[in-house]
Amino acid sequence: MSRRRSCRAFLDEPLPDATIEHLFETARHTASWCNTQPWRIVVTRGAGTERFRAAMQVAARAQPPASDFPFPADYRGVHLERRREAGLQLYDAVGVRRGDRDASAAQALRNFDFFGAPHVLVVTVPAELGPYALVDAGGWVANFLLAAEAHGVAAIAQAALARHAAAIRAHFGLPADQQVVCGISFGHADADDPANGYRTSRAPVDATLQWSRD
Repeated sequence: MSRRRSCRAFLDEPLPDATIEHLFETARHTASWCNTQPWRIVVTRGAGTERFRAAMQVAARAQPPASDFPFPADYRGVHLERRREAGLQLYDAVGVRRGDRDASAAQALRNFDFFGAPHVLVVTVPAELGPYALVDAGGWVANFLLAAEAHGVAAIAQAALARHAAAIRAHFGLPADQQVVCGISFGHADADDPANGYRTSRAPVDATLQWSRD
């Protein structure tokens, strides 16, 4: 868990199907409310990745964002501080100067290129199960990311893709009641890319934990 990082630059080297299937086999053991296992996954490779990449780049440039689940309207306090710190680390690593809106927009658009990854998956949940399906899906996402790290596979969870939920449903022919949670791009990391040359920090335990003792 401590080794895992979000990869923002991948090599154009597809993974063997057996490796991908093993990651899914591991993540399927995720706990869920009443064992509902609400997550549904679409995964791409080869031409399927390239078609989806092209579709998302069009959506990102031509369609207004419309996610199935609301994004934060703003960030405040410690959450704003953590978000800002992570963003500045990324910009410093890739050479985006503060105030350069064109460069920061170009970096944001790399989400829809999947950072060059040869594979991307999309996680959806049925609308009828409500917000706790998101908790279950989050558990699946975390377990997939950890399984990937354990097998030397780089990955990044991407809420940005969910901003174009309708385009994703249309592209894959998904039912209207399947709500898009996020995407995960994965493959082999490009170790030489500066986007992979930094680590974000984590708050100490006492910043997030409250004890109730005798």
